[in-house]
Amino acid sequence: MIDANRGLRRPGLALTLVLVTLGPVLLALAGLLHPTGLSAATAHRWMWLHIVLLPIFPLLALGFVVLLRERPRAGVPRVARMIAWICAAVYAVGYTGLDAVAGIGAGTVAGQPGDPTELRRLVVALYEAGDRLGAVGVYAFLAATLAASVALGSRHGLRVLPGTVVLLVAGWSFIDSHIFSPRGVQTMLAMAVGFALWTWAAARRNGPAATKPADATDG
Repeated sequence: MIDANRGLRRPGLALTLVLVTLGPVLLALAGLLHPTGLSAATAHRWMWLHIVLLPIFPLLALGFVVLLRERPRAGVPRVARMIAWICAAVYAVGYTGLDAVAGIGAGTVAGQPGDPTELRRLVVALYEAGDRLGAVGVYAFLAATLAASVALGSRHGLRVLPGTVVLLVAGWSFIDSHIFSPRGVQTMLAMAVGFALWTWAAARRNGPAATKPADATDG
């Protein structure tokens, strides 16, 4: 039986590409605007940029949600999908924590009047706390990538490997590049490419199969 509403529930290729690349592309653009260092002169811009980025960093996890929206067969693929989603959520929480602490918090402190040495000590302490949160987030992103690769590979085969490799390399770079230009911007663009490759892999495998029921009804 043909589900007439299936097409309404599944976004098309163009919309899927927009959803999975939106986060990394926006973060790449933000990286071009990000101050290269934090000082009293850049503190205000640093703080406000990270306020704007609060809802943007979690969008990196959207690719895992969108591309794993179809339930895989029972067993390892289904468990892998659940692990990917959990790790994606951990990434979103961890990296948003980094944004709040080392971004908003450190920017606020750096812009205050007072002894520069004491302010710098506080900023460094915030950096260290934020970096720990960010590390948890990025390692969770890497784990989500591996788990998602297993789930997607069960349905789409070896086509998912190029996207997996690109995302793993970009995720490893993300550990210390953040979004700082130029490497951080390149890292975000690589993530967009990785998610786009996964989208292409899924579309190539599902396209012909999805058209068969419709073709069968034409006669």
